[in-house]
Amino acid sequence: IGERDFRLFLSQYLPARPGEMRTPEGETVGEHMGLMFYTLGQRQGLGIGGRQGSGSQPWYVVAKDLTHNVLTVAQGGNHSLLFHRRLRASDLCWIAGQPEAPFECWAKNRYRQSDQPCMIEFLEDDNCQVLFAQPQRAMTPGQSVVFYQNDECLGGGVIDAAFD
Repeated sequence: IGERDFRLFLSQYLPARPGEMRTPEGETVGEHMGLMFYTLGQRQGLGIGGRQGSGSQPWYVVAKDLTHNVLTVAQGGNHSLLFHRRLRASDLCWIAGQPEAPFECWAKNRYRQSDQPCMIEFLEDDNCQVLFAQPQRAMTPGQSVVFYQNDECLGGGVIDAAFD
């Protein structure tokens, strides 16, 4: 969307639905403005810093529950809920045709991330499962995962879910 105000842009197309902001333990720590305005791993704009009795580490978005309209937040950029070893992707697009699976390659699932070693297995309905050698931070449904072999881009897809 360029240099536009992200919240203003989204609010022109989607109705905001405020809801509870909770810790993984279920404690309500605030209210969010609408789940569409937040992404996994986000730190800025939560409005819950400096809570009495909660330590000095910053808060991060660690999960979004669309069914119950709850944004889950936790303290610390290395919180375990931010990390997963697997993802499922759909809407796959292969530049030189679909490789034969399973196969090893490198992937990026976040902008400016270094290439990460992984193994790809194909699932039903032209989906795939990607298993990373190391847990990856904040793999976000709706974002892209892109696959590489050396300097060659093999293709990519849209992240549907991240899990262990």
